[in-house]
Amino acid sequence: MKRDIISVLDMKSDFEKFVDDGIRLKKSFRAGKRDSSMERKTLGMIFEKASTRTRVSFETAMTQLGGHAIYLSPRDMQMGRGESIADTARVLSGMVDGVLYRAFEHDNVVELARNSTISVINGLDNLEHPTQIVADFMTIKEKKGSLKGLKIAYVGDGNNTANSLMLASGLVGSDFWIATPKGYEPLDQFVMAAKKLAKKQRSEVEVTNEWKEAVAGADVIYTDVWVSMGEEKEKEIKEKAFKKYQVNEKMVSLAKKDHIFMHCLPAHRGLEVTNAVADSKNSVIFEEAENRLHAEKIILKKVIN
Repeated sequence: MKRDIISVLDMKSDFEKFVDDGIRLKKSFRAGKRDSSMERKTLGMIFEKASTRTRVSFETAMTQLGGHAIYLSPRDMQMGRGESIADTARVLSGMVDGVLYRAFEHDNVVELARNSTISVINGLDNLEHPTQIVADFMTIKEKKGSLKGLKIAYVGDGNNTANSLMLASGLVGSDFWIATPKGYEPLDQFVMAAKKLAKKQRSEVEVTNEWKEAVAGADVIYTDVWVSMGEEKEKEIKEKAFKKYQVNEKMVSLAKKDHIFMHCLPAHRGLEVTNAVADSKNSVIFEEAENRLHAEKIILKKVIN
């Protein structure tokens, strides 16, 4: 039976195993050991949105695992000229071994997976970013040793990354606090699902408009861009609304001294985060980015194999 990764919840039963196995795979790679588990396998990669980390990490992951990746832009595909997602899914199912889909709409990723006989991986959509979150929790565990009981403070827009972080925190037993301006909170469906998961782990999920409350005593401070791809028309409005939510030296001084600062990148320096924070000794943003490569490898190994 095929396995899709459309949501963090598709890893509900073994999310921390993805994290642990990703860390082990990274150590093995750095020790010079090579893995050819994707030999003779091909990954089709549909990108509706521009990408640096997702594209490079998945292409490199397939190469390092002995496989091959094909980059597909809608403008180069018949899907961009009117072919249905269902027909595209059926065609690709007969030619490649798995599909990565970076989409504007979550429903389109679901539609592709529903009509595919091969595994589909969500490389980001308007609701979630599950592959990023495996890399994020790999980074947190490498730096903090464990995940349960940590306080993770997310400051910024209640977007796709925030939704996935919140769900994953509930799965592993980390306390998750998100601080947003009024009107930019994460969707209730994700808050309720995360709270339900957290209750089982005896952890908490809190949504607030007060960033001081969220950041106080935090082990991890996380932010993301204020204006996501496709929201360019809202740029001025959002930048004004989020002005007080910039992660700066004053804000991080309320966290634990040994906190780590995270950002899924790209960072708009001077907006959601200052250079002083992004380049500080507490910042792990480039280690986090590097972990995307190893996270993608473990996802491919577990899903396509």
